Amino acid sequence: MILNENQKDALSELINIAFSRAAASLSEITGDRVLLEPPKVDIVPIGELQGRLMKEINGDVTTVHQIFSGPVAGDALLLLDYQGAVKLTNLLSGEDLEVDYLTPSLKEVLMEIGNILLNACLGMFGNLLQLHITFSVPKIHLEALNVMLDTLVISQEELKYALIAITQFKVRDSSIKGYLVIILGVSSLERLLESLEKIG
Repeated sequence: MILNENQKDALSELINIAFSRAAASLSEITGDRVLLEPPKVDIVPIGELQGRLMKEINGDVTTVHQIFSGPVAGDALLLLDYQGAVKLTNLLSGEDLEVDYLTPSLKEVLMEIGNILLNACLGMFGNLLQLHITFSVPKIHLEALNVMLDTLVISQEELKYALIAITQFKVRDSSIKGYLVIILGVSSLERLLESLEKIG
């Protein structure tokens, strides 16, 4: 499924608004100014997702994963490379620990970041579609990218597409790249795109 320019612009704008809200929430919680750059948005078949992400991320990834259900259902993930995750959580926790691993307290911070960002985006979709979307409790994983993608909870009933939004978290003088991935079935994606056409 290839997006036309209008659909891509509308989807980018929608996610940009959600990211702005998420950044404002993170700024409020941490007391630090957090900016999220306007995302680069694309949709790829699920089979192409690994190749696409491997161009961007090497090694282990830290993933905050949330399953959502309702008339639009799928998987939502915030991905950061491991060093980026440690750096971002350090910056936002205010701990500035000289560690190169995620301590339990840093994992909690990352869960909160993921929760805010994923809920902001999925909430925007719910508002746009005027549908009630239910979220599972988010889970955090640290594993190789291919292992993470292989273990996604996806039903085999329909073909899947991945909506990828690439952004930069900017905190203080640091910039960390993050990836939002939302996996949708064909019917959920079509419903989303139809709604975008109506408001476009």
